[in-house]
Amino acid sequence: MSRLSSSGPFWMVVSCFSFSTMSVFVKLGSSTLSTAELMFYRASIALLVLLAAIVIPGGYSLKISRPVFRLHAGRSFCGAISMMMATYAMAHLPLPTAITLQNTTPLFLMVLIAGLHRVLPSPAQVFSIGLGFMGVILLLQPTISSELLFPCSMGLLSGLFSAGSMFNIRELGRAGEPEWRVVFYFLLTSTVFSGIWMLVQPYAMAQLDWNNAGIIVAMGVFAGIGQLTVTRAYGKGKSLVVASLSYLTVAFTSVYGILIWKDNLPLLSYAAMLLIAGAGIVSALRSGRS
Repeated sequence: MSRLSSSGPFWMVVSCFSFSTMSVFVKLGSSTLSTAELMFYRASIALLVLLAAIVIPGGYSLKISRPVFRLHAGRSFCGAISMMMATYAMAHLPLPTAITLQNTTPLFLMVLIAGLHRVLPSPAQVFSIGLGFMGVILLLQPTISSELLFPCSMGLLSGLFSAGSMFNIRELGRAGEPEWRVVFYFLLTSTVFSGIWMLVQPYAMAQLDWNNAGIIVAMGVFAGIGQLTVTRAYGKGKSLVVASLSYLTVAFTSVYGILIWKDNLPLLSYAAMLLIAGAGIVSALRSGRS
């Protein structure tokens, strides 16, 4: 068990379940709360959970050394933008569709690693990019109506910014940064960003009551668990191998969607999800040494 709990894939599975459960509460809360409010409560409550975990035991330092400051900034900025776009997509799309678009992260991450390390992608990597692109086109085709084009774009862009975030997590793990510190500054940045955004809205906090308090707390707690475990996964495991497991989130949310919202997506949409997942797995298998 100790070997399993120290592996990147193990923590990625825990993260997938946590984020899938969190996405259910985001979807439930979207009926009364704006994207800015959802993001603020998701980040701030997770931050409080983290603070309780590190302040009560004591002995933890929040000081960032100069060599890793840029990596923290890149992780926090990309992560906050990705969270904003992902929250919007989850609120306006069927959960399996939104989660699949967000989980194009392994494809973007593969391109990012290849570009920053100045290496040409292998034929298998080119194949996986093409396969993933075909999957995205198929997934968007059944829902290309004008009112859903923007949330679909947000879901896809969240995958792009998430890749930038995961790349920085990967480098922070190699530099020996503890996952709680990486998550702390990301959640702090997201809380400040979404808090300012929420306060400039005319009806911010107007619909906050006991009816949605439980949804908000559950959303924040599962978000905090998800962030800690995904950070540990990328810090301990091979980045692209770990990233390929993120498609378990699609499976978990598909089950939630069927059980809670009776989602019945077109067969073509499920075929597209399989293509995107297959592309991510192929990229991981061929680039597991990255």
